[in-house]
Amino acid sequence: MKVLVFDIWGDYGHFRKFYTTTSPLTFSFPPPPTIAGILGAIYGTDKNTNEYLEIFGTNKCMIALRILNPVKKVRMGLNLLETKGTNFCRPMSDGNFAPRIQIRTEFLKDPRFRIYVSHKDDKVFDRLSEIIELHQPYYTVSLGLSELLADFKYVGVYQAEIITSSEAAELSTTVLVDNLIKDGLEIETGKKYFKEKIPMVMNKDRVVGKYDYVVFEPDGKKIKARVKTYYRIENDENIAFF
Repeated sequence: MKVLVFDIWGDYGHFRKFYTTTSPLTFSFPPPPTIAGILGAIYGTDKNTNEYLEIFGTNKCMIALRILNPVKKVRMGLNLLETKGTNFCRPMSDGNFAPRIQIRTEFLKDPRFRIYVSHKDDKVFDRLSEIIELHQPYYTVSLGLSELLADFKYVGVYQAEIITSSEAAELSTTVLVDNLIKDGLEIETGKKYFKEKIPMVMNKDRVVGKYDYVVFEPDGKKIKARVKTYYRIENDENIAFF
């Protein structure tokens, strides 16, 4: 199996947690539907039909993620403009109407991730690999919000072999809790272990069909664990797909 590997980074990122409203919080890394959106922007899928959720959905595309920079979160106020019912014609303030509001929003600071992609369609895989290698995305790439511009760098295309051994492995990527063998996570000194519930599957109407828990090391250190399935790629990394 071929695996495309590339790095993506930016000054800030925001991947909004589904249960936050007035004070938006961010996931520590982009969930699979968000990564599919990034791949769709690079590949040039139709924005109006959410085509990226079909082309890079979990039934066709396998995605894994490695944290490269330690997860750092900051909060800033965003000045938002109320446009509902205004038709953009009202003044900024007329004494009785104040269309501006400031929302405290959480952001990732200096996020950097390594993305691993495998696809059932060789034509899609080869075209995506070529676009990333030549650094010629169809749309501008961002990290969650259109204002949070990102850059990316091609790392390579590698062959990968599936491993189903029950022995512990050093995994470079995040790990699905469902992929862990019972009591398979080996806690090591000097490492931190976080768990987040993230959206895994989203349909073209942007309705989430499945959530799962993911374990990760926020400083980007490897996780030693016994898992049901992982992949070893040619550069000697062990990865676990979402």
